[in-house]
Amino acid sequence: MDKRTILAIALSLLVLLAWSAIAPKTQPIASKEVTTKTLVLEQGRAEPATYLQTEPKIPDSSLFDYNQTNFTITFIEPQAAIKEITFKNHQNYKFKLENGFLLSDPSLSFQKESATSDTITFVHKDQNKKITKKFIFSKSSYAVELEINVQTESSLDIKPNLSLILGRLDFSMSNLESRYQDIVVGTQEKTNHFNGHKELNFSEMKFLALREKYFCAIIEPAYSTTTESTIDTRTAFIRKLNPQKSETGITLPNIFLTPKQNVTKKFHIYLGPQELRMINSVNPNWAGLVNYGTFDIISQILLQLLNFFHNIVHNWGWAIIILSLVTYLILFPFTLKQMRSMKEMQMLQPKIEELRKTYKDNPQRLNKETLELYREHKVNPLGGCLPLLLQLPIFMALYNALMRLVSLKGANFLWIKDLSEPDKLFTVKWLPTTFPVISNEINLLPILMTIGMFVQQKISTVPTSGSSAEQQKIMMIVFPLMFGFIFYRMPSGLVLYWFINSALMLLYQIRAKKTVKT
Repeated sequence: MDKRTILAIALSLLVLLAWSAIAPKTQPIASKEVTTKTLVLEQGRAEPATYLQTEPKIPDSSLFDYNQTNFTITFIEPQAAIKEITFKNHQNYKFKLENGFLLSDPSLSFQKESATSDTITFVHKDQNKKITKKFIFSKSSYAVELEINVQTESSLDIKPNLSLILGRLDFSMSNLESRYQDIVVGTQEKTNHFNGHKELNFSEMKFLALREKYFCAIIEPAYSTTTESTIDTRTAFIRKLNPQKSETGITLPNIFLTPKQNVTKKFHIYLGPQELRMINSVNPNWAGLVNYGTFDIISQILLQLLNFFHNIVHNWGWAIIILSLVTYLILFPFTLKQMRSMKEMQMLQPKIEELRKTYKDNPQRLNKETLELYREHKVNPLGGCLPLLLQLPIFMALYNALMRLVSLKGANFLWIKDLSEPDKLFTVKWLPTTFPVISNEINLLPILMTIGMFVQQKISTVPTSGSSAEQQKIMMIVFPLMFGFIFYRMPSGLVLYWFINSALMLLYQIRAKKTVKT
């Protein structure tokens, strides 16, 4: 495989990583005037939707914390809604819902009625109706039950028309993790993922979920009978509040109550990490929420392997190293083929140089003669590309999986304090944090990887003359530096995987070169 091909593959990797880092892009900032747009429904109807420009600020006095074993929930008392969830076992990570499980009627005003170790109850009461919201928590899992009871308080019939908001997505520039947000709608046929930038309605919804980088909130109506699930159809919706925020929720079925009547609606909820094992333990039908994009199947397999190795060594750093060893061994036959192909190409370089000099003014003849030379010596110029091409989907799959693996958050290994962040050996106080690429941090793993790639280039390059020699010198510097820049700010768990893989390649090349000399 020639240098141009290697550069093309490297640039492809750079584009893939850059796209993963910036997509989805944030929406443009809206003007101060109220904007009207069209809401396209799944059924093909269209309704006007209006962006809301300002929202009332929630006073701190209306917020209070409710502690559970795994997390602390910050409630907004007048709304009986969840502002955010702080996960105690994950460095107090905050999962923000803003208005989680809010009943959308603005006339409602709740008060906390009671709170025990596993339940909390809110009540709204006016002259016509009484609404009770009761959250029931599990001590052994991240499962929650929500009961909403509506009853009449007068001699009049009531028809409350309510929507239950699951939570909000923030696409503003200040939210650096916005690219990980999405909305998941489970229907009878499949599980659908949406980025939340468009307004949509979904009939016959089975469950609805909102997720960000590490955690998710899932809600599913609880039906007591099959008949009830058929009649009591709920619709999921995505609604734009403004170009920077969307909310998602469930439109509850119309309720008609005569005097002294009441009705209770129940919902199954999950508030916890995006870990397949934990979600399956609550409801296996929600498993489709865990998705890692284009290479999801590969990501799932790699995570299963990684968890298996972690159960053996009880350290995520060592588990990643073992995973890297295993993938290297699996791909080794292809790697061997790549190195042989590169060796054959290097042996032909002097003859290719002669052809370039002979046919420098005739590119078509040069290509023809070069191909004939490859055919004569039975060399495939693309033979060295296969291992790299196989590594790319594995790397991208692992990239997407590790970026969402909450277990790496706070996991340490050797000098690395957090495998979900750059390894940060130390900081340079006199360097500004705005310094390009490196900021003021010295990250050892990408530096070692860059040096290793430089050595790898050095020992695998056959000396040439003329313009090719200049190209080799440039590539020998540019290629490792380019990868060093790509990996410098990446999570150290991912860089550790690539570093080990590159180191194994380098060791094999050194050993192979020594064998040839002897």
